[in-house]
Amino acid sequence: MLDAALIQQCADPSLKPAIVEQFVTAAGANDPLAVTVKSGGRLILIPKPTAPDEALAIVRQYVGQAVVRVGLTQFPAGVGVKEPADLTPDLVDACENLRKGTAMFAKVLRIVAKWYGNPKSDDVFAQIFEDAVYAWKTGEFEGVSVFQAEDPGGSVVNQREPIDTEGTDAAAEEASPPTDADPQNEKQVGSAEMRIDLSRIGGK
Repeated sequence: MLDAALIQQCADPSLKPAIVEQFVTAAGANDPLAVTVKSGGRLILIPKPTAPDEALAIVRQYVGQAVVRVGLTQFPAGVGVKEPADLTPDLVDACENLRKGTAMFAKVLRIVAKWYGNPKSDDVFAQIFEDAVYAWKTGEFEGVSVFQAEDPGGSVVNQREPIDTEGTDAAAEEASPPTDADPQNEKQVGSAEMRIDLSRIGGK
């Protein structure tokens, strides 16, 4: 459980606190020193670091040859880094990691939302969030490397906070991606009206 004060102080202000908490629960770790190393899709077992310099040493050892995730948000350690020596201790600092991780996740959310056509419907946010978490874990979305991709900018709209944990699944099920045959999406998807000519149905 993330400390509310930590979220308030460190998380990216464009994300609601409940979304930050959901993101860390879904994709992050409880331990600021947590380091995950994967190579070829396989998890590499590493000794559990007990101090920030230990954690950083492990990150430096593997970055560049494996996928290294670190800290509360399981931030991708190698992003934007040319040399292992450029990796700084703030990766394993709870506040800094949360700041970097939530800013990067907000960008991933914007990339996914843009792919969906930036829908205005609240119901779609659960689906966008789920896709963004998946993109965060894999580093890709629809063939785009989300960590290196350009930020489309804008705000993260319609952040629908879960009423309770049991209700989130239902929300995700309702929020299936818009289909061509779904007339309620005509306003959201600019070109939908031209593609769907409903007047011919029923042989009129």
